Amino acid sequence: MDELEGLIDRDRLESWAGSTLPGDDGPLAVRRITTGGANELFELRRRDQVWVLRRPLRVPQDAAASNRIMAREFRVLGALAGTTVPHPKPVALCEDPGVIGAAFYIMERVEGITTDGALPDVFAHDPQAQRNIGLEAIDALAALHRVDWQAAGLADFGRPDGFLNRQVDRWLSHLDRHRVREIEGIDEVGSWLREHQPVSGPPTIMHGDYTPHNWMFAAAPPTRLVAVVDWEQSTIGDPLMDLGHLLAGWADPGEPPRFASYLEPRDHLPSRAELLERYATATGRDVSMSSYYEVMALYKLACVMEGNYTLFATGRSTTEKHRRAGELVPRLVQAALATSAG
Repeated sequence: MDELEGLIDRDRLESWAGSTLPGDDGPLAVRRITTGGANELFELRRRDQVWVLRRPLRVPQDAAASNRIMAREFRVLGALAGTTVPHPKPVALCEDPGVIGAAFYIMERVEGITTDGALPDVFAHDPQAQRNIGLEAIDALAALHRVDWQAAGLADFGRPDGFLNRQVDRWLSHLDRHRVREIEGIDEVGSWLREHQPVSGPPTIMHGDYTPHNWMFAAAPPTRLVAVVDWEQSTIGDPLMDLGHLLAGWADPGEPPRFASYLEPRDHLPSRAELLERYATATGRDVSMSSYYEVMALYKLACVMEGNYTLFATGRSTTEKHRRAGELVPRLVQAALATSAG
């Protein structure tokens, strides 16, 4: 099967691009880059111009919601223009599913490498480069949380009032819609979160999935975070959710990996305590309840991953990531129970 079948209509896309994308018109080359858990990426090339197209999966869980997410991602990327948050520049949005079968957007191509799992060679043997991965990532997160979201045009982008109050019910509802098996301990985690909920500080823009697989670094020294990608879960809410999401999977030197989507532990990566202190200094926020947000992050991720696994278990997906999600969920729940117990 053509790798673009059901995902890209070349003729319609080229017609749309001719009147929309900047630069001279001409033949458009399309190449599939990757399949994510919820979206697909394609490289578009026209002469010496290169862009990236992002669209929902061929068979999304909810087509209407996936189309709305495309517009939200495009909007938040535009709102970050002029800030110090590294991100891909948005180029064009198409909300008409008649062009390629779903809403999509075009962004600039950022040259870099991801740090998902094993460290790339450029970092693997350089102690200072390893340390700077964590420092660059936490500095970018602090920069995001310092953005004036209302001045950036995102006053109606989310519902910050009562954001933390809604989280357990939201993710429990998501789980219940997709639950096809019993998951030992997950209800206990939800109860603990209700009983120990702190008071939120001032809301900010949230990335929603701030983890190493969504960071792109320059491919050569010095260590530089060139883009934070995959903004599909972005909203306005409690910024410590982002911080907890990062810390929940970050293993200290000497510890085994907390789960596979994070960096392998290395002696020169910053510790969780160092990242926490650097964030607190950069933002002035109270981080004394950070362990609560780690548990919340693990709970949320378990609920999301169970939804992905259900697609595989019910035959609606053959994606390997969705199959592996089923193995990850019990580990996330056990990590949440251990963190909640101190």
